[in-house]
Amino acid sequence: MTGFTVVDDHFSLDGRPVRLLSGAMHYFRVHEAQWGHRLSMLRALGLNCVETYVPWNLHEPSPGVFRDVGALGRFLDAVHDQGLLAIVRPGPYICAEWENGGLPSWVTGRFGRRVRTRDAGYTAAVERWFGELLGQVVRRQVSAGGPVVMVQVENEYGSYGSDLVHLRELAGLLRRSGVEVPLFTSDGPEDHMLSGGSVPGLLATANFGSGAREAFGVLRRHRPRGPLMCVEFWCGWFEHWGAEPVVRDPAETAGALREVLECGASVNVYMAHGGTNFAGWAGANRAGPLQDGPLAATVTSYDYDAPVDEYGRATPKFWALREVLAGYADGPLPELPPEPVGLGRVVRVALAEGAPLPAVLEALGDPEGGPYGVPPTFEELGVDRGVVRYEVEVPGPRRPYPLGVRGLRDRAVVYVDGVRAGVLTEEDDTLAEPVAGPARVELWVQSLGRVNYGPRLGEPKGVTGGVLHERQYLHGVRARALRLDAFGEPGAVDGRVPFGDVRETGPTGLFRGFFDLADVAGTDHAGLELPGWACGFVWVNGFCLGRYRSVGPQRTLYVPGPVLREGVNEVWVLELEEAGAPFVELGPGAPVRAGAPGVGAG
Repeated sequence: MTGFTVVDDHFSLDGRPVRLLSGAMHYFRVHEAQWGHRLSMLRALGLNCVETYVPWNLHEPSPGVFRDVGALGRFLDAVHDQGLLAIVRPGPYICAEWENGGLPSWVTGRFGRRVRTRDAGYTAAVERWFGELLGQVVRRQVSAGGPVVMVQVENEYGSYGSDLVHLRELAGLLRRSGVEVPLFTSDGPEDHMLSGGSVPGLLATANFGSGAREAFGVLRRHRPRGPLMCVEFWCGWFEHWGAEPVVRDPAETAGALREVLECGASVNVYMAHGGTNFAGWAGANRAGPLQDGPLAATVTSYDYDAPVDEYGRATPKFWALREVLAGYADGPLPELPPEPVGLGRVVRVALAEGAPLPAVLEALGDPEGGPYGVPPTFEELGVDRGVVRYEVEVPGPRRPYPLGVRGLRDRAVVYVDGVRAGVLTEEDDTLAEPVAGPARVELWVQSLGRVNYGPRLGEPKGVTGGVLHERQYLHGVRARALRLDAFGEPGAVDGRVPFGDVRETGPTGLFRGFFDLADVAGTDHAGLELPGWACGFVWVNGFCLGRYRSVGPQRTLYVPGPVLREGVNEVWVLELEEAGAPFVELGPGAPVRAGAPGVGAG
């Protein structure tokens, strides 16, 4: 029987010492039809193992309602088919620059600051989730002939809390559920993180992007014995809307990786292939050293400046890291699979039809709720991703006073008596022009992504305070939600949304266009651009590509080739602020990333 164990200062696989040369690839960020190719790229990079997180919120969107939990098992089977080992990081908190750090919004809405602690209610929710999930892992452990060699307990807990009772409870839950392979924790190489996040009896590992000797020196102060491993070797970094692109020099990255391996350590390259935050699942951060500043929302692309780019292609960083990893391989590295082929031509898709946003809300939205004394948050409405329309009356007669929103998260397009009055944000939360009463006020509020890291984890979205006219709260608020998931229901758009001439749609709404493709066989990907469009979401043949924003830096959305079809294809654009030119363009996608020096993550 094959087994994977910790023996003194090394790992052992079937009785032989082994070094894990792993790379992160998240099954939920890559179209399932492309898993095989991307995994073969990781083998060609020189890796013998793959790591993945598991996002709880993707698989349990509401309490006790589970969605495609088997995707993890299918991915692990694909890993095994490629002859690779696997590391699974099931959380329940994962960070991962993913919405709410992977925690369902109904969990953080219900338990608030009690999440990630020993709280009995939170623990019960985790137990139910793990009871549904862990069979996918247990049946695929290396001792059962599968690829799974290690499982992580929570994630970077020392960056958040110090409830070691909670960590021990999670470890016990994993063991009782049948997980036999080694358990581990991972934290930053700082004393307070390692003391708060590691558990006696479990392997402790470190996360960093450079300075391996110093980082492992800190780890050794806490764990004098045991295998050394960098579970997140940050080879790049993620990007935020409105910020500059982030790149890391390939040669510098390769040198930092070489230092990790020269320490005799195992490694997990984070990310080896980043993929895409489809369907609005990108998370957000708070700026500042205490993660308590302005919201910084993560872009749709999770390219991460990784060696295998978002389009599945080898970059200069791929070749630099492959050269290092080749020195630690058992033999010659595999050849690369065929390079992914992009759409062979540029296709301009006219968006000739549209439906105003209020009409889309009427067709696909939740029933209206209220009147409420105070505006309900997204969590109180049970909304994870989407937009909520709040309506409230300004009593009158009264003279003009400033109108603002206290506790707005994150953006609101405001209408007064049906006329657009401005866009408000958390930092700029008062209309430029005062409002007289009586008046009817609408606020179309969208979340730009829930915080996935730090002390603001789990903060609510929507209007979390109230609507103020002068210093007076306006009560009697009505609310109605338009969820992103509503667009994915069978037949949701056709026959329900009242499309008409795009010229009569207005600046916000759902816009639709069609285009023909003669031959899509062998097409791995395309790129989609929206000239002049401000902020919203795009679907191709019912598949949600994710969010777009005019503030950049991302200009092109990744389109998986498997969602394209021969013959007629359909595009939907949900614009929430200001429509652009009445078309989108599909093409071969962004060019392969250059290897120029830039801003590093380490």
